[in-house]
Amino acid sequence: MSILGIDEITLSAADLPTCRRFFVDWGLSLVQESAQELVFESLNGCRVIVAHPERPNLPPGLEGDPTLRQVIWSTSSQGELDQWAQRMRGQDGFERQAARAICKDPMGLSMGVQVTRKKAIDLPCAAVNTWSHRPRVNQASPAYERATPVEVGHVVLFTRDLERTSRFYQEVLGFVVSDRYPGRGHFLRCAARGGHHDLFLLQPPEPRQGLNHVAFTVRDLHEVIGGGMHMSRQGWQSELGPGRHPISSALFWYVVSPAGALVEYYTDEDELTEAWQPREFTPGPTVFAEWAVKGGIDGNTRRQIDAQAPGGRFMTDKPKP
Repeated sequence: MSILGIDEITLSAADLPTCRRFFVDWGLSLVQESAQELVFESLNGCRVIVAHPERPNLPPGLEGDPTLRQVIWSTSSQGELDQWAQRMRGQDGFERQAARAICKDPMGLSMGVQVTRKKAIDLPCAAVNTWSHRPRVNQASPAYERATPVEVGHVVLFTRDLERTSRFYQEVLGFVVSDRYPGRGHFLRCAARGGHHDLFLLQPPEPRQGLNHVAFTVRDLHEVIGGGMHMSRQGWQSELGPGRHPISSALFWYVVSPAGALVEYYTDEDELTEAWQPREFTPGPTVFAEWAVKGGIDGNTRRQIDAQAPGGRFMTDKPKP
C-alpha cells in the first residue's frame, strides 16, 4: 500500500481571468469553468483547481491569498483508500467522504486521499546520446514551441515546525525521506520506490508557513526550455531558469504565478529505491542550483533576458570589431 502521487490541488486567487490565461498558457486543459472556479487538467488527468476566495466550502489557506488551499494524494484502489482512511482517522479535521478521505496536516493544510483519476499515458520523449550509450540514431532531438505538463509532480511548502510536519507525512501517509537540510528542510517521496520528492518541507530562518511553489513534470529538457520560452513570449515573468538542481538532478524553470508563489517545469529527477540512503546538505546557492539563468530566456530573441539579439544567418557572420 502506497501513495502514488498528487491527484489534485486547489489554489485560491481573486483574479480568475488572469489565472485562466496563465494556466492555459502554461499548457493545462481547461475542463470546467464557472464564476467561482476554474478546473484544469494535465495530460494524465491530474487536476488543478483555481477557486475564488469567496467560493463556498473552500478550505482555509496557510497564508493570505493567492495560495494553496488543498492537496489530494492518490491511491490505486477503493480497498487501499479504506486503509488510508483508517490511518487518517483521529487526525484534525478528519472526514470520510464518498470518494475520498480528508484531514488536516499539522500546519492546518487540508489534505486527502482518493482513488486516482489519472490515466496511464505513453509519451514520446527525447533520447539522450552519451559517450557510452547512443540510443538516438538518425533522429534529431525534439524542439517544443510550448509545454503540455504531464502532471503535478510535487509541492514545496514553508512550515514553522519541520519535524512535526515531516513526521505526520511519514507516519500517516507512509512518505520516505530522500534527503535533508538538517533542521531546515526535508525532501519526501510518496513511497520507497519513486522520484526524488513529491513534497519538500522547508523551515526558513524567520518562521512562516505557506506555499513556495507547485512543480509540473514535463517530458524532457527540451520541453522545459520550450515551455519557459513560450511563457516569456506570452508576457509572464520568469523567476529562475533554466537550471539544474544538484540534489535531485532535475532540470527546471520557475515562473511567477498569479495563483500564488511560483510554478515550475521540471524533468529528469533522480529515481530512488529502498537502497537509497538520505544525504544531508547545508543550504546554499550552489546546493540549490548547480547552474541557473536568472530571469529566464527571452522567448523571442532566444537569449538571456535583456541580452542583445543575434544578427546574421550565423554568429560568425558578425563583422570583426
